[in-house]
Amino acid sequence: MTIKIDMLKCFVAVAKDGSLSSAADALGRTPSAVSMMLKQFEDHIGVSLFETARKSKLSTIGALIYEEARQEVSHFEKTVSVIEGLSRSEFGFLRLVVTPSVAINVLPSIIQEYVQRFPGIQLDLRDMDSAAISHEMINGRADIGIGSLQPVGDLIHTDLFSDRFGVICHKNHPLAQNWDQLTWRDLNDHVFIANGLCHLIKDPDFLPILESSELMVPSTASLLGLVRAGVGISVLPRLAALGAKDDIAFLPLHDATIRRPVQMLSQPQGRMTPALREFLTLVSKMKQSGALVCEL
Repeated sequence: MTIKIDMLKCFVAVAKDGSLSSAADALGRTPSAVSMMLKQFEDHIGVSLFETARKSKLSTIGALIYEEARQEVSHFEKTVSVIEGLSRSEFGFLRLVVTPSVAINVLPSIIQEYVQRFPGIQLDLRDMDSAAISHEMINGRADIGIGSLQPVGDLIHTDLFSDRFGVICHKNHPLAQNWDQLTWRDLNDHVFIANGLCHLIKDPDFLPILESSELMVPSTASLLGLVRAGVGISVLPRLAALGAKDDIAFLPLHDATIRRPVQMLSQPQGRMTPALREFLTLVSKMKQSGALVCEL
């Protein structure tokens, strides 16, 4: 008898939940079925995986086997997810993960033209930060990712555009009154709110400002809320600030040329479906024509 994935799933579930009944509920099986599967696994490998019959504590060898089994189950589930995603895509299913600013300001024009050309394709769109986008792409849970992304593995990496950073503050803030020659040094005497995009700015005049900040707010929506309330100021790329209301000012910096790059990750040729291929073709044409984004 060979070791089956169901054996590993049962073992991992029992080890994780600490009881047969809880594992059975999680797996949608009866406790007796889970117990039988575990016994078959133990009989095959010739060792006891748990110290007691209650399955509440792993044996020494069981703990080592658990780590290997857990990784194998995770890999299997990832493979199944990729296969199911590919099969859906083959029949008109496309999964996109993008940053909020791209979802709001860039993607609508792309999707509008895409669905007009291919009305039968189903789209699944989720917005998240760039780190989460890379994670979803690596694990095969998305076909397209757009954000500030580094090349990863065999995924296709494409530069799309870049937008400049600027200071955001309430429109009544002193900085907004006379900002024609705004510089980094002008920010020193104001409360600065750091955010998840600040790490992209390598300007030496900005680093002391970032290091002295006592507030860190990764969410752009929360950040804009604090700026709107007058708690402090921050920096954002122009595209991310476009969603702000009229009471927030975006102020270009006179002494800064740093820009936020935006890239696209897509699944490689071997996993490229017709739906994905058509989307990439459309994005490429819009980029070449200048219709992808407005002047940033």
